[in-house]
Amino acid sequence: MYNNLHKYKRFIFLLIKLAIVIGAFYFIFRQLANNELLSFAQLNQQINRLFSKNTWLLLMLLLFTDINWILEIFKWKTLASFEKKITFFEAYEQCFASLTASMITPNRIGEYGAKALYFEKNLRKKVMVLNLAGNLSQFTVTLFFGIFGMFFLISNFEIGLFSFNTSKFFLFLNILLLLFLIGRIFGFTKKLNLLTLKIRDYSKELPLKIHLKTLAYSLFRYLVFSHQFYFLLRLFDVEADYFTLINFIFCTYFIASLIPGLAIFDWAIKGSVAVFVFGFMGANPLTIVTVTTLMWLLNFAIPAILGSIFVLNFKMIAEK
Repeated sequence: MYNNLHKYKRFIFLLIKLAIVIGAFYFIFRQLANNELLSFAQLNQQINRLFSKNTWLLLMLLLFTDINWILEIFKWKTLASFEKKITFFEAYEQCFASLTASMITPNRIGEYGAKALYFEKNLRKKVMVLNLAGNLSQFTVTLFFGIFGMFFLISNFEIGLFSFNTSKFFLFLNILLLLFLIGRIFGFTKKLNLLTLKIRDYSKELPLKIHLKTLAYSLFRYLVFSHQFYFLLRLFDVEADYFTLINFIFCTYFIASLIPGLAIFDWAIKGSVAVFVFGFMGANPLTIVTVTTLMWLLNFAIPAILGSIFVLNFKMIAEK
């Protein structure tokens, strides 16, 4: 009886892993084939134009991607090792597998659960908090540079974003009030406060050295992928000085990070935001969408495909 139940659970678990991998491949293919911002034919034409005479450029772009993910892996290894020492390869596997598993979840929240499953049951909640600490560190860096980028944009361009609409403002306040009252009535607010306090107390247990190392990895990672973006813009002959382009990139990541959505639509969010931001300097929308799509392919789609291997090979900690 026990053996049959165990086999049944293993079969269900295998189906879940297959569903994650097939879903990941399907969504990646669908975004490439049915991209409303950039058709597959246009993308193929742009890529051929870029790499036909400069094949070394692809190696350079892949190098940016490698450095980006190596920094992320070291960041996760630093955080996770606070609870349980893990190797670089274990951190590598957890980062890529969780990326694949998070593709169809809002704001990549599936990443938290996927990483937690690699650890013993009594550590999983703490691992989720550690993952949150890493993401908040990355968001802090994005916010820091984004403020400079937005200041540059507002100071040099007429953007018209901040016109005050009284009716919309009061509607927004009423929605917030309604959500607060619903939370109070059903006890969500109290539970959220308790959860916030627990997360805060656990975060205080992390040594300052770990906080600083996490922030440093986040900073260097941000500089790597923002300059990968800059490198692509220059390759596609977007004419502007370094200071202007890098501040527009800071604005793009800042605004995109504030917009909630499914991880699989990250390319569309960043693409739409980038077209809006770079539109102030008259950049060709097709070029900007091509650049953001290539960034998505290099830093998200290809790593997610690689992560599918780890998803299929994954075993619950109790089975090891």
